[in-house]
Amino acid sequence: MEITEVESFPIKLPLESPVSFSNRTLTYRDHAITYVRTDTGHEGVGYSLGYEGAGLIADAVESMLEPLLVGEDPRDTERLWHKMYNGNVQIGRTGLFLRAISTVDIALWDVKAKAAEMPLHKLLGGHSDSVPSYASGGYYRDEKGHEALRGEMRRYLDEGHDIVKMKVGRLSADEEVERVAAVRDEIGDERTLLLDANGVWGSSTEALRNCRAFEPYDPYFIEEPVMIDRVDTMAEVNDGIDYPVATGELEGTRHNFARLVDSGAATILQPDVTVCGGVTEWLKIAHYASAYDVQIAPHYNWNIHASLLGAIENGLWVEYFYRDMDVKAFDDVVADPVKPGDDGTIELPDRPGHGVPIDKDALAKFADD
Repeated sequence: MEITEVESFPIKLPLESPVSFSNRTLTYRDHAITYVRTDTGHEGVGYSLGYEGAGLIADAVESMLEPLLVGEDPRDTERLWHKMYNGNVQIGRTGLFLRAISTVDIALWDVKAKAAEMPLHKLLGGHSDSVPSYASGGYYRDEKGHEALRGEMRRYLDEGHDIVKMKVGRLSADEEVERVAAVRDEIGDERTLLLDANGVWGSSTEALRNCRAFEPYDPYFIEEPVMIDRVDTMAEVNDGIDYPVATGELEGTRHNFARLVDSGAATILQPDVTVCGGVTEWLKIAHYASAYDVQIAPHYNWNIHASLLGAIENGLWVEYFYRDMDVKAFDDVVADPVKPGDDGTIELPDRPGHGVPIDKDALAKFADD
């Protein structure tokens, strides 16, 4: 089996209204889509959220990675990962270029699992056939007050979720405490509340002041209280509050994740397969974490992360966004997206490949030419 073509291009999925988290407002979601095709007729697909840079990711795939891959056996995922990474290490250790590698590696594993006629989670070890999920939301919109926030959380409980996540950090400390208190009151004491600050606080002093104010409302974790590059500051926060720090959605490669654990900066890791280097690297991160009993709660991309969580022993939860909440839009181009059942559990797809079939007509509709 040989790779004959690698194609990559951006798509742009509009949101009905602007949505904000602590430090950014979005009006659309862009993704880079990558196809790997072979002489045997197998085709794999990978993707990554672009944050307005999907076209650059796609350009990197076609200009820098395709020449390295044509003629290679797509099943040699380990060797090809190192060929892509080591061959471009001067410009591509993390960030945009690592997202490009991620899209290719995901597509390679899709081909590999299809050729083996196995679902990805079975090919990788088959730890579980279903995984728990949490409902992620609590974003900011201009017209959204406490009652709308409560209503959103009630909806998630009605869907069967016992775990919900909300954004914090855009407003003053007192205002954020009021929002967190409202959500805790709405969901009750017996359910799990997660918080996400998206790296908004600029110092350990500021982060600790805010995070300690949330302690009476029993959050299970706080995600990215400070920017991820400030590892020592993150460690100060993790050590200084009575609930854990979770981080990793923007982090790349196992080496950076090892630093997060070794420094005490994170108790829960959140590697994103579309960011950290693809399936090949995501597995290394997860298996490293398992040696220290560190749990994995991956960021976004539930369609593929459900299968990856089903392949490891230390998986915690999959993050899930309801499409009608108009925050994450990728399901618009997925032909058969996974979704939680009435108990918040996601049944894993049993089709060969990574289980994320893409609707090519929808891709054409949202192509960002």
